Amino acid sequence: MEKERCTAVVLAGGRGKRMGSAVAKQYLLIQDKPVLYYSLKAFEDSKLIDEIILVVGKGQIPYCREGIVEKYQFQKIKTIVEGGAERYHSVWSALAALKKEQKRDGYVFIHDGARPFISEEILLRAYDEVRKSHACVVGMPVKDTIKIADEKGCIQMTPKRSLVWQIQTPQVFSADLIIRAYEELIARETELLEQGVQITDDAMVVENVCQCPVKLVEGSYENIKITTPEDLEIAEIFLRS
Repeated sequence: MEKERCTAVVLAGGRGKRMGSAVAKQYLLIQDKPVLYYSLKAFEDSKLIDEIILVVGKGQIPYCREGIVEKYQFQKIKTIVEGGAERYHSVWSALAALKKEQKRDGYVFIHDGARPFISEEILLRAYDEVRKSHACVVGMPVKDTIKIADEKGCIQMTPKRSLVWQIQTPQVFSADLIIRAYEELIARETELLEQGVQITDDAMVVENVCQCPVKLVEGSYENIKITTPEDLEIAEIFLRS
């Protein structure tokens, strides 16, 4: 079966307050290269991915074009756009660029630029699943017992551990599905905010707006997100091994 068009949306507009650094976490160095380099390199080298849309923070396009794209000679990065106040605004900036270019075919891989250890094996598993189900997210079963707390900080319930997954990225969707879902989200944003709906990942958009089931695909316990200084140390260990 012929491979369909695949676009990677890489989100690199976060400020990373928990890192406690004046430099945004995606630009901190791991073995002399910025965190963002590694996820971009994975998509650049992937046989699946045809193009990359890079989403950056306000005013960061010139720096990223010169200091990331040109410096490391990434050929698949065709578009760089500024993100917005929330994660979903940043995703919409990328999807709006696809919509403008009338690229509603194929699949979209939405990935956090602060996850440097995405692999081709994970991308292939996600691609195989999205072709069947149109919507899937990468994740791993949790290792620890999880407790659900109430507003007072008391345990409310203990979900069955075998049913609890820690969600990662990429989150992968048919292009037309995710564009339609975000079009409706943006149109209904005020209404959803008034209802207290919080959108923290792309699967929630598809689940809540389109009522579309989203499948889980095994990622990797090494597919960590760089959030705190300790994560940088772990990343160094992964790279050395």
